[in-house]
Amino acid sequence: MVFNTVRHYIKSIIQYISERIVLRNLIFAFLILIAGVFLILQILKIYTRHKQNLSVPDFTGLTLEEASDAALNRDLRIEVFDSVYLSDFERGTVVDQHPAPAFKVKKNRKIFLTMNAVNPEKIVMPDLVALTFRQARSRLESFGLKTGDITYEPNIGVNVVLAQKVNGVNVIPGDSIIKGASIDLVLGQGLSEQQTGVPKLVGLTLEEAKIMASDRFLTIGAVVPDATIVTEEDEAVAKVFRQVPGPGPESTLALGSSIDIWLTLDSIKVQESIQIIDSLLN
Repeated sequence: MVFNTVRHYIKSIIQYISERIVLRNLIFAFLILIAGVFLILQILKIYTRHKQNLSVPDFTGLTLEEASDAALNRDLRIEVFDSVYLSDFERGTVVDQHPAPAFKVKKNRKIFLTMNAVNPEKIVMPDLVALTFRQARSRLESFGLKTGDITYEPNIGVNVVLAQKVNGVNVIPGDSIIKGASIDLVLGQGLSEQQTGVPKLVGLTLEEAKIMASDRFLTIGAVVPDATIVTEEDEAVAKVFRQVPGPGPESTLALGSSIDIWLTLDSIKVQESIQIIDSLLN
């Protein structure tokens, strides 16, 4: 009885739709649309290799040939995007990549590599003489060079560049020099016994301490690492936990004087030194 009622009801609906052409066409169009969307989604899944992600290997330190083999084994492609010269890496090896290692990508994705040049890039040495220290530092950075050691000589031009050197040898403007080299500057100290306040260097890295000292026309003297520092990389990220002389309202030095510093990787030791100095200054 119930079955016959349902069948009759369905038959009535079909008859109702078949007698109305517009409604029937709308229903057919809707069903075709649904089927089309489903088909397109399935095609996109196949085309984009849905859920077939690959993990990008770490190419750092590999030669171009080794990187090509590693990429081929992972169904990936590589392309050299840029070339730099870094003394910390072996020549002719990968120093950077995009996307980064372990990043998930699709099959046949192109990985862009930055290679360490076999031969160091050379540039023309700029003329820094007669520039102020800040001008000289900005110009060095624009040429891809670094600011090396700062020394002072008696001269009427206070904080003006008197000479530019590499490893103690004067560098003539226009000479070829390796990009990224450190340029030592000789600055004028002035003709008076002018004094400057001792800055607080505790908590800074060696490079930051050099810049802070140079801003006060001072230099970094002895650099003493503690037992936590083993490599040059450690020294580069280590921080100052002690300085002599220390900062203070009445702590001054003559222009060109040096400050001795002690470095550590122990953050607790650094924080304790900062608290002690801050309490003395306040």
